Amino acid sequence: MTNSVQIAVRTLVEHVYSSGSIDSRFRSQSTMLDGTRIHQKIQHTYQESDQKEVYLRADLSFKDLVFTIDGRCDGLLFRDGALIIDEIKSTSQPLEHLGREGIPVHWAQAKMYAYIYAKDHLLPEIFVQLTYVQVESDEKKYFKQCFTFEDLEIFVHEVVERYYPYAKLLHDHRKARNESSKQLVFPFESYRAGQRKLAGGVYKTISEEKSLFVKAPTGIGKTISTLFPAVKAMGEGYLNRIFYLTAKTITRTTAEEAAERMRSCGLCMKSVTITAKDKVCFKDETKCQKDYCEFADGYYDRINEAILDIMSNESCMNREVIEKYARKHFICPFEFSIDLAYVTDAVICDYNYIFDPRVSLKRLFEEQKKSTLLLVDEAHNLVDRGREMFSSSLNKDSFLQLKKEFKTVNKVIYDYSSKINAWFISLKKNYGEQSEFTLEQLDEELVELLMQFNEGAELYLQRENAPNLLELYFQVNAFLKIVELLDDHYVIYGEKNKNDITLKLFCIDPSKLLQKMGKNYRSKVFFSATLSPLSYYQDILGGQVDDYTLSIPSPFHEEQTDIFIKPLSTRYRDRERTKASITSMIHSLVQNRPGNYLVFFPSYQYLFVVYEQFITEFPGVHTLLQGAGMSEEDREAFLEKFKPNQTETLIGFAVLGGVFSEGVDLKGDRLNGVVVIGVGLPQLCYERNLIKDHFNQKEKSGYDYAYVFPGMNKVLQAGGRLIRSEEDHGTIVLVDDRFLQRQYQDLLPLEWRNFTVI
Repeated sequence: MTNSVQIAVRTLVEHVYSSGSIDSRFRSQSTMLDGTRIHQKIQHTYQESDQKEVYLRADLSFKDLVFTIDGRCDGLLFRDGALIIDEIKSTSQPLEHLGREGIPVHWAQAKMYAYIYAKDHLLPEIFVQLTYVQVESDEKKYFKQCFTFEDLEIFVHEVVERYYPYAKLLHDHRKARNESSKQLVFPFESYRAGQRKLAGGVYKTISEEKSLFVKAPTGIGKTISTLFPAVKAMGEGYLNRIFYLTAKTITRTTAEEAAERMRSCGLCMKSVTITAKDKVCFKDETKCQKDYCEFADGYYDRINEAILDIMSNESCMNREVIEKYARKHFICPFEFSIDLAYVTDAVICDYNYIFDPRVSLKRLFEEQKKSTLLLVDEAHNLVDRGREMFSSSLNKDSFLQLKKEFKTVNKVIYDYSSKINAWFISLKKNYGEQSEFTLEQLDEELVELLMQFNEGAELYLQRENAPNLLELYFQVNAFLKIVELLDDHYVIYGEKNKNDITLKLFCIDPSKLLQKMGKNYRSKVFFSATLSPLSYYQDILGGQVDDYTLSIPSPFHEEQTDIFIKPLSTRYRDRERTKASITSMIHSLVQNRPGNYLVFFPSYQYLFVVYEQFITEFPGVHTLLQGAGMSEEDREAFLEKFKPNQTETLIGFAVLGGVFSEGVDLKGDRLNGVVVIGVGLPQLCYERNLIKDHFNQKEKSGYDYAYVFPGMNKVLQAGGRLIRSEEDHGTIVLVDDRFLQRQYQDLLPLEWRNFTVI
């Protein structure tokens, strides 16, 4: 039915009855588990004739829409010839806070179920019961009422009437979206070489519910080539939502621009960009508490009106637009963007919102995932980001500080902090002089102590405000979550730092967990200019044997780039010896080929050493230096200096793998050359060696997985800044003798292999 709206009972009543404030001060992490446990416990007391988890569904016409409302009621009880709908709710609040009548949204949910059951079974009246259970004391409180079918019918029609404007807006928008997406043509005059192939590959992947790994060169227009076929698939009914996932702000902007371009060609599509909470927060401190933040206070009383307003008037809901409407309706801009993610057609956001188990969008039901596409941009970044998301660590000093703080304050927290601190001291002694060491398995005693510590912290935090305890409580909680995931994809290791010691649960291979977090989505497309070698990325990003892969050649001509290799050693031991040759080579290059250049180094230390030498020897050359931890304004000012048709040479000294080596678009004469110093290998360190050993044991090339592939990825990304269109020309110089070795040559793009050795 074209005019049908499907909605779950709970979603419907929560929308209509939403009220209250955002308050993210301490809340017991076990609430959800408690809820499940309590439901099961109450249902266990039901009589043999009673039923539990009963699926109920009704179709209800209102104006021009037909609502299909469904859900599972907790219990159907048969008592003395009467029928009772039982709705079970757990609460951490004292039961007297419920007042004499219970909570309106809970009554609404139970009455919805009662209406559907009474309608199906032609009952003139039915009883409704709310069963509240206090999670800590297991104390119970019951509210029970009898409703006639007429009362319930009036109530349900009132609820649907209140929901109707929102449902109508979404329904009409989706209809317009699907029709406009069918008519949409590619929003450029013609396809670039390779674009049609990429778009076709993405569409085929969506229609066949597969995953796709794509290596597509820089400058091809990957964003529009993935978004356009996704939008066409929406029109065909394959998709209802697109997530465009990226690690960098600049690629988010490109996705916004691509969506805007399609809208300018007639597409009716609503997109939202999620900006990190600390960046978008209106307050000095990101403290989501109603008594501190007026935008959190009463948020749920105002959110429905705000969503209706923005969805009626805007299509591109970027940071600026969200902030404008958030101020107008006096609501939190971050939570506003999260709520919009559940109703818009396209969501542009960081990888975290899908893949990180701690922050993923939990309200996306499995049914919705089946019509959702994940487009993972710059997918090579997801390897280390995945490791980060699925790892966790704790250190001794945090517990020592807490032990001191709580000595005279709370015996339970003092005792457990002392015991955990003592456990770390004993670990330190066991490994003597070793500064780093691996553990075969996690000590059960530590896990038990951490669980007891958190139980004590929960009780204290429910009564008192203690920032240090709260922070460590969340750290311990995150650590315990990762403990549940431990398997042979992990290594547990310790690291000593003076008197402190850190214990880390390190996810060496994120493939299994990335696969798990991406499960049940209709399709996933992982793409990047440097997804090379494809087999490595398919392996480590959780690809399957039957996934599709696509490798698209560069649309640009070999003649557009002059490639040179300068075979000097940039190994750590040789850097002092070769730095003079590097500085004179850079100077000679810009003398012979004036213009704007970026020179990339594998570390800040190396960068500063060569930069100092260069400006001392050649003070007349205009240079820029990338500083550590530059602000967004500083970065923009740095890039702004790269102007086209400049009369004097400009050299920007930057770091490989940093903000300027990826996602930066300096078209035409804004950039004339790139110099890459070294093969980009990550610094030798304990973690990288653990990765190497792990994959060697799996009979894969551990050194390549840990060092060569991630290193060359940075080289290719940096070189990819140069040629961005068919009109661009320029020079790339690769400085390292290893670029002449077969192992590294095989990883160079085909268009770079016709090089000159200098």
